[in-house]
Amino acid sequence: METGEVERANATGPGEALRLIRHRNFGPYFVGNASSATGTWFQNLAASLFVYRQTHSPFLLGVLQFANFIPVLLLAPWAGSAADRFDRRRVVLVSQVAATSLSAVLAALAWAGLARVWVVMACAVGLGVVSAFAAPASQALIGDLVPRAELQSAVALNSMTYNLARAVGPALAALSVRKLGVPASFAINSGSYMVLVAGVLVVRTAPRRRASRAETRLRESLRLVRDEPRLLAFLLIVTAVGFASDPVNTEAPAFAHAFGRPDTDAGYLIGAFGGGAVAAAFLLAGSRRRMLTTLVLLGTGIVAFSLTPWLPVGLGFLAVAGFGYLASNTSATSRLQLEVAEHQRGRIMALWSVAFLGLRPVASLADGAIAGAFGVRTAGVVLAVPALAVAGAIYFLQRHHSSITNQA
Repeated sequence: METGEVERANATGPGEALRLIRHRNFGPYFVGNASSATGTWFQNLAASLFVYRQTHSPFLLGVLQFANFIPVLLLAPWAGSAADRFDRRRVVLVSQVAATSLSAVLAALAWAGLARVWVVMACAVGLGVVSAFAAPASQALIGDLVPRAELQSAVALNSMTYNLARAVGPALAALSVRKLGVPASFAINSGSYMVLVAGVLVVRTAPRRRASRAETRLRESLRLVRDEPRLLAFLLIVTAVGFASDPVNTEAPAFAHAFGRPDTDAGYLIGAFGGGAVAAAFLLAGSRRRMLTTLVLLGTGIVAFSLTPWLPVGLGFLAVAGFGYLASNTSATSRLQLEVAEHQRGRIMALWSVAFLGLRPVASLADGAIAGAFGVRTAGVVLAVPALAVAGAIYFLQRHHSSITNQA
């Protein structure tokens, strides 16, 4: 590695983050991704509020999330194969155009008064299919846009786009639903995807070796994890992070009700969590914080938020949880990408999609079922347990296998 690359690899903090945002290739992709992710929160919150207002069922909020994420679990082998075999830019472009069309149709049906709960659920499934193919391709595309020495910082900032969207998107979406209505919020989401289309069109990707059809079979993808147990460990961390963050995403309207607030305040709850995540991305860009600490911040933050009766205090706990969420997820995700060859990144990120998104239906159904039976606060505590359990396992390894821990 050249001296300049070493210096860039060691750079941390806001300066490193801002330098990457100005990057010729990463910058347009970052802006487009932020727009698309923000629009997705308009879609998610509007759909959640629509279903909750029609049914007042926390369980159906879980079903809605199940419909959105189950395609990621079912289609992961083909999505990962597509990301390694084909042009990743083209896969992202096609997926975003498809998402634009689906959201536009839903907005038109809602304006015409033809949208029903089952229609919103069906659209969630369609967008889930799009996400199944877009997620591994867009994650693996980062490695084609920046040098290897900058990959960890780029992954952190790419994660920040979703959490910047989480910080401002739900609050804007709540305002949109309140002032413009649910159909307009669906339409705003439809337009947001086109900004990412524009961003992807202007970036240039480095040449890469594409995997052959034989190399992208499911058996070969699973062999990656079998041969490298560390990859499985990072995937387990990603899964735990996804479970712990699910109550904020799935049950936000029900949490707002539990605090005695209107359901549109769900946007502010999600926004507080996203604000903490954005702070983590800027402050930790390029750094290697231990996952034990960040997982504890995530788990204890969610538990404390779920138990406190005071909303202002709860928002502070959510920000702490969001900080731990982003730092943990970024660390595990970047390690997954760095420890495989570039023609394998699509498949490992498909497994990442399963761990982070594809298993969300399980988390969402569990979340909804526990909330329906025992209350939404209990659901928050229970879903935080996996993150704390993984933190406990890391602590055990630190005490008994220090040579392994030094690399974690």
